Amino acid sequence: MALCGNQFWLGPARAGQIVRFWIDCEWVHLSIGGVRVKSLRSRFSVTDLATLRSQGAVTAGPPPLASHGGPGSRDGRTIVEVERTVARNGIVSLGAKVVLAAEVLAGRRVGVYIEEGAPLLFFDPDTRELLRTRPNPLEPGEAARLQRCRPVGPVPRPSTEPVTVQRRASNSGVIMVAGQKVALGREHAGHTVTVHVSETTLAIELPDQDTRTVRRTTEQPVRSIKGQRPRTASTSIP
Repeated sequence: MALCGNQFWLGPARAGQIVRFWIDCEWVHLSIGGVRVKSLRSRFSVTDLATLRSQGAVTAGPPPLASHGGPGSRDGRTIVEVERTVARNGIVSLGAKVVLAAEVLAGRRVGVYIEEGAPLLFFDPDTRELLRTRPNPLEPGEAARLQRCRPVGPVPRPSTEPVTVQRRASNSGVIMVAGQKVALGREHAGHTVTVHVSETTLAIELPDQDTRTVRRTTEQPVRSIKGQRPRTASTSIP
């Protein structure tokens, strides 16, 4: 979805559903059927909000989730979420502690779901797909003092569905998905194909309505949905 030049990725499973936006200059909350499905830091300016009002937007009531980004709780244990960019060596900083997320996530923006007394959950901020779990080095009370906390959402879960991507074949009829080259043949040079990426296979929908399935030979995550205009993938296979 796009709004005032800002794109929002909700995944193909939500295609056709009606989304309600709650927007200010700090947060954007997306709800479907009265249930909040995503909260993001806002990139909207005062001018953008005025433009939306002129297009029919109405004054919003209270946000579907508190926008101050404070901690939540479960059974008396503090729960917070933060976003961090994974460093080149695969680490992130949480206060004074340095945690190894995974080298394969280097350069990627991730969410960290932090619950006192439980492992750290690294997840995709757009889809809440669980990417990695790591031991929690934080002492009681440290999580609540972390900077740039965001509203706490549902517990991240592993992906159970294939990732669907698009790729355009090169002049020699080759595409690359998750670091794996697949030769489709010169007759498909320049064609755009859809690829369903699972943990073990690549199912390629060819322009002639045929589907070619090849064995997956790499463990690299899917980093882009469209080969021509990359953007963060909705899910990734570890």
